[in-house]
Amino acid sequence: MELKIIKTKSQYEKTLSWIDEMFDKKVKPSTPVGEKLQIALLVVKKYEDISYPIPYPDAIDVIKLKMEELGLKNKDMIEKIGSKGYVSSILNKKKPLTLDIAKIFHRELHIPAEILLQ
Repeated sequence: MELKIIKTKSQYEKTLSWIDEMFDKKVKPSTPVGEKLQIALLVVKKYEDISYPIPYPDAIDVIKLKMEELGLKNKDMIEKIGSKGYVSSILNKKKPLTLDIAKIFHRELHIPAEILLQ
């Protein structure tokens, strides 16, 4: 198989078929074919990233989920963010998620910045 940038769905499917065939043959990564397989996987990933992008989740929904996972309530964030009403307004999307507040959620809840800053 000749490796090149995937531009069409048929090229994508052909490459996937070849990858499946190589997996069935249990090609070792350290062989020349194994290295070609690794490159094919990267080419497929690039095509999928462009053709089938996965959107980021809503920042507030992620904050709520993370708080639930950690057993935190709105009142637990008052000391870090402000009044109970302000925390509630942010989590109910009535007030915007500012950069300073996003930094606090990032630091306290370990939520990736790229999700909070979308």
